[in-house]
Amino acid sequence: MDQTHASSPLAGAVHDLATEVVLALRSGDHLATVCGAAGIDEENRTGIAAARVIGADLLLPSVLYGRHPHPGDVAVLDRAVREFPPKPDAPAATAWSHWHMISTLQRIAPPPPGAAAPAVYAEPDAAWLEGAPWQAFTHQLSVLAPLAVPAAPSAVRRAATNRAVDLSRGFVRAVRRRDWLQAAGAGRWLAAIGGEPATLGLERGLDFVELMGGHDPRVTLHVRAARLMAEARAR
Repeated sequence: MDQTHASSPLAGAVHDLATEVVLALRSGDHLATVCGAAGIDEENRTGIAAARVIGADLLLPSVLYGRHPHPGDVAVLDRAVREFPPKPDAPAATAWSHWHMISTLQRIAPPPPGAAAPAVYAEPDAAWLEGAPWQAFTHQLSVLAPLAVPAAPSAVRRAATNRAVDLSRGFVRAVRRRDWLQAAGAGRWLAAIGGEPATLGLERGLDFVELMGGHDPRVTLHVRAARLMAEARAR
């Protein structure tokens, strides 16, 4: 682990997990274990908390390449869902992240025959996004960047689709403010939904974001995801 990026054990574990997701995205290896490579299993409390921070992106390589996830990664994400449910007063983004973790598990790693059916977790409300100023809208969407994946409809995705121009403005603003993580998250959404103005130059913008913010593997993760989705849309 690169200690320069680890101000705490949790931050270090998040850094390591994000790094391994990026490596798996680059290699396309559907059997590579993200968590095992980062030294995390379902008994590692700090690692489980880090998986909660990464969210459904823990299984992103399997989602984008359409392959089976490693059982160890599924077990860690499932444990994170059970160990860290949102509190009643949790922010809306936390509730949405939790919902997406559950829906991702159900979609690409369903329980085996005979296993108990998972608890139903209703899609949270997203009405608060409709009237949010474009600056706040971009911030919230960047926090929810793991929801920007193919074949994952949600009210958040519909809001992003309806406000692609606002999201484009937010992307530019984040770049100018040197907020590379927010820019990468906004760029990932734009790559997933399309509809950005041609003048935005999203591809070159993402190259610049990765160049400037690539020391943070979460930035690289979003940029790599954006490129893979843009390539899939272009085919």
